[in-house]
Amino acid sequence: MIRIRRAAERGHADHGWLDTYHTFSFASYHDPDQMGFRSLRVMNEDRVAAGQGFGTHAHKDMEIVSYVLAGALEHRDSMGNGETLRPGEFQRISAGTGITHSEFNPSTTEPTHFYQIWLLPESKGLPPSYEQKRFDPTELRGRLRLVASPAGEHDSLTIHQDARIYLARLDAATQLPVDLPPGRHAWLQVLRGSVTLNGQALNTSDGAAVSDESQLVIEATAEAELMLFDLA
Repeated sequence: MIRIRRAAERGHADHGWLDTYHTFSFASYHDPDQMGFRSLRVMNEDRVAAGQGFGTHAHKDMEIVSYVLAGALEHRDSMGNGETLRPGEFQRISAGTGITHSEFNPSTTEPTHFYQIWLLPESKGLPPSYEQKRFDPTELRGRLRLVASPAGEHDSLTIHQDARIYLARLDAATQLPVDLPPGRHAWLQVLRGSVTLNGQALNTSDGAAVSDESQLVIEATAEAELMLFDLA
């Protein structure tokens, strides 16, 4: 079964400094039918205006993954980390017992476009931790590159949940077959471009929840970048 979540159907808020779309219920957007998918709880697509950002705020018991598509995002947190996330880079925060952090667009002219993703952790009360990685673009071309996993396999980020996150960049007409073991589920998020998923069309910012399917065939109908989640 494949259930498509169209970009235009998402929750939306424009705060001036922040233009944000919520795939699942978040902040003032609430839809009881869109509370997440498996351990995937938040899928926000954010655009932050130049010189603006999220002030210091708290998180607890959540795995937070961020991926920048354009611009830059400065990060500061209560663990002493101070980094700038740039296009193509991933960040993972395990909030665990609790952290505070801020995120800021350092540019005076350009907006920042990024995805913020939350997954429920395997258990509460984990020690807070932080990682940031950039992956070789050649490893993304035409195939799924593991970017986050429970054990940090293949030099991926370590997330504390039975989930794996993959990134791929596909040329038009490229096909990508994906086997799903019994009992596993998947979420496909189209970051850029357009694809078909088992023949169903998805465009930029569309997502799809997958259950009870043994094989997926992703085909790019235009140059595309996508993120695939393998979920328990």
